[in-house]
Amino acid sequence: MSTNASQLERLTFFSDAVFAIAITLLIIEVHVPHLETRDDQAYWLALHALQPSFMGFVLSFLVIGALWVAHHRVFGMLDDYSPSIMWPNMLLLMVVAFMPFATALMSSNALARVPELFYASTLLVAGLLQRLLFARALQAPFVKPGISPEDVAATRWRSLGLPTAAAMSLVAAWFVPGWNNFLLLGIPLLVRAYAGLGRRRALRLQAVPAAS
Repeated sequence: MSTNASQLERLTFFSDAVFAIAITLLIIEVHVPHLETRDDQAYWLALHALQPSFMGFVLSFLVIGALWVAHHRVFGMLDDYSPSIMWPNMLLLMVVAFMPFATALMSSNALARVPELFYASTLLVAGLLQRLLFARALQAPFVKPGISPEDVAATRWRSLGLPTAAAMSLVAAWFVPGWNNFLLLGIPLLVRAYAGLGRRRALRLQAVPAAS
C-alpha cells in the first residue's frame, strides 16, 4: 500500500469514527423517565412527553447518516487526496460532533424559535462545509481512474441538497418554528434533483467539444 493510500485510509477511518460517535450520542440525550409508580397511564404520558426527543433523534440520525453516506461515497472515489481537504474535513467533523447538542436543544424546547434557528443553522454550516470538502476532494488528479466526469459532477452537485434544505428550514423557522423541520424531509428529493442536473450539465459540456 502506498503512503498516500495509507494516509487516505487513516483519514477515512478517523472520519468514520467521529460519525459513529456523534450518531450514538444522539440517543444519550433522550433521557429515560424514572417514575415512582407502576401506573400504565403515567408511563404512557412520560413517553408522550418524550415525543419531541424521539423525533429529534430520528431526524438527526437520518441527517448524520446522510452526511456519512455522502462522505463514504466521495472518499471511495478517491485514489489520492490533496492536503487542502484536511481542515474542511476536520471542521465538518466538528459540526457533526456538535449536532447532538443542537438536537437536544431543539428537542427540549419544542416549537421555540431560537432553538429551531440554532438547529437549522448547524445543519446549514454542516452542508456548506461538506460542499467545500467535496469540491476540493473531487479534483481530476485524485479521482480513481474509470470514474466518469458525469459521475463526479453528479456527486458534487448532490452536496447542494443539504444546505438548500437547511437554508429553507432556517427561513421557515422564523415564521413556523417546529414545522420548519418538515422541509428537511425533502433532502433526498433535492439530492436526486441536483445529481440529475449535475450529470446533464457535465454531459452537455462533453458534447460541445465533440460537436465542434
